[in-house]
Formats: sequence, C-alpha cells, structure tokens
Amino acid sequence: MKHKYTTAEVEFIRKNIKGMSSNELTEIFNKHFKLELGLNQIRAYLKNHALKSGVVSKFKKGNIPFNKNMKGNWYKGSEKTWFKKGIIPPNHREVGSERITIEDYTEVKVSEPNKWRLKQQLVWEKHNGPVVKGSAVIFGDGDRHNLNINNLILVSRQQLLIMNRNKLIQNDADLTRTGVIIADLYKKINTVRNK
Repeated sequence: MKHKYTTAEVEFIRKNIKGMSSNELTEIFNKHFKLELGLNQIRAYLKNHALKSGVVSKFKKGNIPFNKNMKGNWYKGSEKTWFKKGIIPPNHREVGSERITIEDYTEVKVSEPNKWRLKQQLVWEKHNGPVVKGSAVIFGDGDRHNLNINNLILVSRQQLLIMNRNKLIQNDADLTRTGVIIADLYKKINTVRNK
C-alpha cells in the first residue's frame, strides 16, 4: 500500500540516511514512527528523491570470494548428492530413440550426449541426400506424422516464409507443391518490383 510521508518522516529520512543501509534505515524508521513499511517502500522513496546513503554494497575490485577454489557445493555432506562418473540418469534415451516435441514434430536422437534431429529431415536425407543449409523439409498434406517420402517437400526458408504468409501449405501434397511454385512467383515479382 502506498504511504504518504509526513514532513517529520521526510526530515527523519534525510537526517539519518548517511552511512546507513536501506535495511537499517527501514528498521529505525519503523521503530521511530511505529510503522510497518517494507524495505522496498523505503528504497522506492530514496530512489524517487535521489537520496544516497554513501554506503557501497558492491564487491570491491580484487575481492576474493569465500568459496574460491572450492569444488561444487561448499558445505559438508553435499558430495553425497553429486553425480558419480559413469552413472546414467533415469531419463537417458538411447541413440535412435524418438520423441514428440511441443510443436508435434517427431525427433530422433542421433548421437550422445544429447543431439536430436527432426525425423522428416532424416527421411529426406535417406532418399535425396543432405538437406542444404537454409532449407526446410515440410509436410505436403500438413500432417506432421505422415513421413512418407512422397509427402515431404524441400523448400528454402524464404519460400517457406512466403508460403506461410500467403497460406499456400494445403491439406494435399500436390496443392502444396503448386504453392511452392506460387511462392517462387511472388519472390520473382518482389525482386522485379524492388528493381
């Protein structure tokens, strides 16, 4: 709740701020005026009125932290919870495992420790060679689980952008392939228009 400061309260803050941290000032302010203002309320007042205590609470240059050269957690007994070398976590997946992403794409684990690739790209590469950088493999009928090679279409990122903007990805693979041609036409028109 917002607090309206009285003249006496303002005078008290201005008189006692020097050399005092915000915590200390809040404590003595509340004790003196029998209030229960929060630390953030006092800090907000100080900031809004450009009042500085002169207390530097930042680490000084060259400061050495208390836990320097300590490995991991520094308190005794914490080493019991550390992972031991060679232990496999319970959620580990083998290479070749599949998972469904939030966007409903199928991913396949291709290598350790945690390298995953989209399954449609792997199917495309198996039949047609590597996917060129800056390209995407899309589903002709829009079904992200239809991984038939005849349903997969390789498009450039620019073509994909134009197709998404103009709703050229359809429920039929042949119509989507036509959409790729239309996207190329849009691209050519924009190039000519810009010249």
